[in-house]
Amino acid sequence: MLEVKGLTGGYGRIEVLHGVDAHISAGEIVTLIGANGAGKTTLMRIISGVQPLIAGKITFEGADFTALAPHKRVAAGIIQVPEGRQVFRPMSVEDNLRLGAYRRKRTPDADLERVYAMFPILKDKRHLAAGGLSGGQQQMLAIGRAIMGNPKLLLLDEPSMGLAPIIVAQIFDVIRQLKAMGITIFLVEQNASAALAISDRAYVLETGRVALSGPAREIAGNADVRKAYLGI
Repeated sequence: MLEVKGLTGGYGRIEVLHGVDAHISAGEIVTLIGANGAGKTTLMRIISGVQPLIAGKITFEGADFTALAPHKRVAAGIIQVPEGRQVFRPMSVEDNLRLGAYRRKRTPDADLERVYAMFPILKDKRHLAAGGLSGGQQQMLAIGRAIMGNPKLLLLDEPSMGLAPIIVAQIFDVIRQLKAMGITIFLVEQNASAALAISDRAYVLETGRVALSGPAREIAGNADVRKAYLGI
């Protein structure tokens, strides 16, 4: 579904990614793990089109997306849930969700109800300003907003960051549900153990380069990964 080849990118004169190769097949959950500053978010931002690349190629469903504008990537089905949630705080919960479907001709009520079924608290608070939600509820809202866009490939950047364990468990349960719905997921996650447990494959990014890749179970069993990222 998605393939990146020789991806190089950064900020100004600072090169963060150095020739990254990766691919994601339809229906997979693929996790990207790495230390802070390894380039994980930069890779996500380049795939979604909000961060320009220096070199390399991005292919999505056989089409060249390297120079495609971000809104056209959204229309094609690449939708990102950014790190830090980035909900529209003054707007109501429901308006945030409906905004996620802005490129669709109409917002199907069935999709809205599907999000509310996943996150019942959002239905209870649907008329409240998004800025008044807790951090966990805002993360639910950010994921729900992305679902409203009808994604083919969902980019999840640190969905469990700063959340209570009970909310983290709920978020990971929703990720499983999304896969069951046929949504392909590329996951950046600090909770490497939980992420690898639900993933098909994984990449380990170190200082802007892919240091290791393979089946998630194999990556989770790697001695260096266990020591560096799993605390074992």
